[in-house]
This record gives sequence, C-alpha cells and structure tokens, in this order.
Amino acid sequence: MYADQDTIRKILTDTGDTWAVVGLSNNRNRAAYGVAEVLQRFGKRIVPVHPKAESVHGEQGYASLDEIPFPVDVVDVFVNSELAGAVADQAVAVGAKAVWFQLGVVDEDAYGRTRDAGLAMVMDRCPAIEIPRLG
Repeated sequence: MYADQDTIRKILTDTGDTWAVVGLSNNRNRAAYGVAEVLQRFGKRIVPVHPKAESVHGEQGYASLDEIPFPVDVVDVFVNSELAGAVADQAVAVGAKAVWFQLGVVDEDAYGRTRDAGLAMVMDRCPAIEIPRLG
C-alpha cells in the first residue's frame, strides 16, 4: 500500500541520483551505514545527514537537510517513526523529489502530506533490498 512497485522503480531509476540519508553516521553497526554503501555501489551519491555532520563513505556530512548547499533528489529516512514526519516535511521544504522511509519507519500522516505536496514516497521498505531486484 505504501510501496507500489511503480513508485519504487521511479524513485530508484528516474528521480535522480543524489540521496540524503538522514540518520547516517560512521557507526558501522547501524543499517544506514550498509544501505548507503549499497546505494553508492549502484551509482547514487549519498549525503550523510546526522547531528554530528560527519563524513561517511567519503561524502561530506551535514547536520540537517536545510544545510545541504545543493539540490537533493531523494531523502532516505533512518530515524524512528516519531521523528520521521518532521524529516518528510523538511524534505518537502528543501525541494526534494521523493522521500523513502526505511523498514519499520511508518507515519501515515507524513505519507499523506508528502504525497499531497507532489513528492513520490515509499514507506517501510529498504532501497538496498529493492534496487538489486530491478535487474
């Protein structure tokens, strides 16, 4: 319901290659670290967004979406569901084209707001699982 295959394919192939990964840090034990690595392997530019603003996988980090000084195509959200809606709203505000809530990240109101704002959105899925399936 929140992740139809057409939207998944559109985001992964047609929406652009600059992905802000919210919650990405150098903690190798966190899912965001490995997912960002997979995205890079498939040709995406990852932009770490984390309060520490640390560089990850060779890419400069930023403390928030509005600090990124260039356009972002997709905002990939690795924060808990209670915080995800605010991130989705920030994605709309900075002009992103799509929002992707990771596995376990669910906020139905944010999904509706984001879609109403004209962005493509996937919720409760992982791009590192979906992108190899595209073939």
